[in-house]
Amino acid sequence: MRLKTTALLFTLLASLPVYAGNLNMSQHQRVEVAFVLDTTGSMGDLIDGAKRKIWSIATTVVETNPNAEVAMALVAYRDRGDAYVVKTTPLSEDIQGMYGKLVQLQADGGDDTPESVNEALNKAISGLQWSTGDNIKRIVFLVGDAPPHMDYKQEKQYPAILKNAVSKGIVVNAVQAGDMAETTPVWKEIAQFGHGRYISIPQDGGEVVVIITPYDGDILNMQRELDGSVVPYGNLQQKSELDAKIKQRAAAPSAVQLDNSKYYSKRVSKEVVTGGGDLLADVENKNISLDKVADAELPAELAAKPKADRLAWIEEKLTNRKNLEAKMTDLIAKRDAFVLEQKSQSTKKTAPDSFDQAVEETLRAQLN
Repeated sequence: MRLKTTALLFTLLASLPVYAGNLNMSQHQRVEVAFVLDTTGSMGDLIDGAKRKIWSIATTVVETNPNAEVAMALVAYRDRGDAYVVKTTPLSEDIQGMYGKLVQLQADGGDDTPESVNEALNKAISGLQWSTGDNIKRIVFLVGDAPPHMDYKQEKQYPAILKNAVSKGIVVNAVQAGDMAETTPVWKEIAQFGHGRYISIPQDGGEVVVIITPYDGDILNMQRELDGSVVPYGNLQQKSELDAKIKQRAAAPSAVQLDNSKYYSKRVSKEVVTGGGDLLADVENKNISLDKVADAELPAELAAKPKADRLAWIEEKLTNRKNLEAKMTDLIAKRDAFVLEQKSQSTKKTAPDSFDQAVEETLRAQLN
């Protein structure tokens, strides 16, 4: 009987691969990506391109790891004597907050050729609060056109910094903008020491390709409806910050808004606005308990209702939002198919060495 039972067990186990598509063991539970970005005067065009493509880069992460928490950071650097040497936006799941910081960046300074690359890299590796534990992917993209100052005394230099990165499980990629001869060997060495990729792109970051589709107008209108479904709560500052993010999205170029909408539609954990502050999302994602929110922090309409009726009010609005989300997902799928078809028919191929293409291809390779 035991032999028959064992045989039956093996027969059942043999049938499991039918379901293996849902059990991709390469998936990471959290993906953290930091951009260490040269913001001196020569990087102006690339920074403008990064502002336009950051949402498509974030989408690449969720398309590769749909269930992962996604956090990003930005370490902007120049050189000593400039308006700042290093300016850091911490690792956070609030991608819209980071986008807001990126939008504010302007290229300036950097009169001499070397820049404070070492200080910026060290801030990224040792200054950011990287998550610890298994099943977490940690990736850095160093993006710049000039080599580091190696003459700054008592400053940690990139060989030691990258040794520390590897010990923390952080992969460091080096993206060289332009073709400055002094930069190339250093960037290649940084990528080698950091167990990452060396990537060469044009000085201006390469062409940003935008394909207009018949679905764009409907998606933008749907995003406005979703923005209108947001229920701010908390103190006045929290409500103001949430409102500012919605206004910032509405003010962005259409192509940026469309990429933002795609990122939103691809995420498993839904947030119309990243970073919290929307009562519907925080209740749905179990970030808060409704009965723990003080009346003074609730919207007036909800605070006026008896406590027994408040959850029903939330659930009704969530149902309406889910209907909007379903329509958005359908529109995004149609837009994706249209874009794919246009690319397949086009004789002009997207430059493989553009900033966004290089980053997206590297992320797909390193997250699989």
